[in-house]
Amino acid sequence: MKIAVVGTGYVGLVTGTCFAETGNIVTCVDIDQEKIKKLSSGQITMYEPGLENLFLRNQKEGRLMFTQSLSDAINGAEIIFLALPTPPGEDGAADLKYILGVAEDLGKLIKPTDYKVIIDKSTVPVGTAEKVKNVILQSSAKVLDVGKNLSNAFDVVSNPEFLREGVAVEDFMKPDRVVIGTKSPRAIKIMNELYAPFVRQGNPIIFMDEQSAELTKYAANAFLAVKISFMNEIAQMCERLGADVDMVRKGIGSDERIGKRFLFPGIGYGGSCFPKDVQALAKSADEVDYDFQILDAVMKVNKEQKLHLIPKINSFYSNNLSGKHFAIWGLAFKPNTDDVREAPAFVIIDELLNAGATVSVFDPEAMKNTEYVYGNKITFAQNQYDALRNADALIIATEWNEFRTPDFEKISAALKSNAIFDGRNLFENSQMENLGFHYESVGRKAITTLRK
Repeated sequence: MKIAVVGTGYVGLVTGTCFAETGNIVTCVDIDQEKIKKLSSGQITMYEPGLENLFLRNQKEGRLMFTQSLSDAINGAEIIFLALPTPPGEDGAADLKYILGVAEDLGKLIKPTDYKVIIDKSTVPVGTAEKVKNVILQSSAKVLDVGKNLSNAFDVVSNPEFLREGVAVEDFMKPDRVVIGTKSPRAIKIMNELYAPFVRQGNPIIFMDEQSAELTKYAANAFLAVKISFMNEIAQMCERLGADVDMVRKGIGSDERIGKRFLFPGIGYGGSCFPKDVQALAKSADEVDYDFQILDAVMKVNKEQKLHLIPKINSFYSNNLSGKHFAIWGLAFKPNTDDVREAPAFVIIDELLNAGATVSVFDPEAMKNTEYVYGNKITFAQNQYDALRNADALIIATEWNEFRTPDFEKISAALKSNAIFDGRNLFENSQMENLGFHYESVGRKAITTLRK
C-alpha cells in the first residue's frame, strides 16, 4: 500500500517507519523544513530505542521518504494518517487547529475519483472525525465544479495510538489490540488489510464507531493516570503508617483484576500523553455538564506528587537550601526517551533554584532538550558521577537502568552529606542502611543512619 503520514513527531515518525517495515511505501510530510532536511539525510530527530535501525533500513530500501509537500505526499496514496499535535489550550481542551488546518488543505487536493481513507492517529476529542469530514467537504466545495463533491471519495477513520515512549516500536509491531473507529465497509476492508501483518499472533482488531474509538484512547490514558495517582496516594499513607509501599504494591498487583503495571509509586506522571489527555477528557466532561471528580482528584494528586521530595529535602537541611548544591540523576519524564514534557524533574529543579540552591544534572538522552529550557541556569554533567562533584545530596528523578546499580563508594566519596532523595525507589532500604546513607524515597520509611 502507498501511505502518507502527515506529521513527523513522535507518533508520526514511529507510525511511518513501522508501516514501511511491513513493505508499504510511506511518505511522511511536515512543514518544518529543517526537520525534513535532517530526516531525508538519514538523521533521526528523536530518541526511541529500536527506531533508528528500522528508519535507516527502510529509507535505504526506498520505502520511507520525507517531503514538505502535502500534495506530493498524498499523490497516489490510498491511506492518509494525520499524526499532528493536539496541545492543550488554556482551558485544557485539545487544540485541533493543526488537524483541521490539514483537513482544509486535503479538501482542496483530493479528487472525486481517487478514494482515500483519512485516519486520525492523533489523540483527539470525541467528534473530531466528524469535524474533519465536514471541513474537507466544505473546503472541497470551494474548488470543485458545480454538481461534483467528495462525499464518496473518502472516509475519516479514528485509529488511536497506544504507544509507550521507550517501547514504542515493540508496541506498534506487536500491539495487544488495534482500535479502529469506522462504519464504512470499504474503510474496514482496507484497515484490516493494513494491520494484518501486525496481529498474526491473534491479538484483536477491534472495530467500533468513530466516537467510541476516540473516547477509548482518552479513557485508557485517564485510567492509567488514575492507577499511578492512586498508588502515590497509597505511598503517602505508607509513610504515615509505617507500611512499605513495595510490599503493598506486590500484594495488590498480584490480583489479576488489578494487574502489576502502573502501580509503581514515584514523583508523578509526565510526558506528552497523560497530562494533556486527562485535562482534555476533564474538559470534555465540562462541556457535557458532567463533574468528573475522579479526574479532578488525579490532576491534583499528580501536581502535588511532583513536589513530594521537596519537604523531605527541606527538613534535612533545616529549611535552608540557600547555597546548597544538588545533583539530579534523570531529566526525562520516564526512562528510554528524551521527552521532558511535564517532567517531574523540572518541578524539582525550579523549587531548588527558587530556594537559592544550585543544580547539576545528568540524563543519558534528555540533556539537549533540558538545555533548551534552562540554558546556563544549571550545570550539565558529562556523566552521572561528574554530576556529583561538590554536591550536598543526590536526587533521583528518572529510573534509568544505569542508575540502578551505581558505584556507591563513588557516590559517598563525592557527596558532602551522604544523602540520597530517591523519587523512583531504585534502591532497597536495607542496602542503604548498611551503606550508611541518609536515604528517603516514596512510600517507605526514611533511613537516617547517616555515616560520614
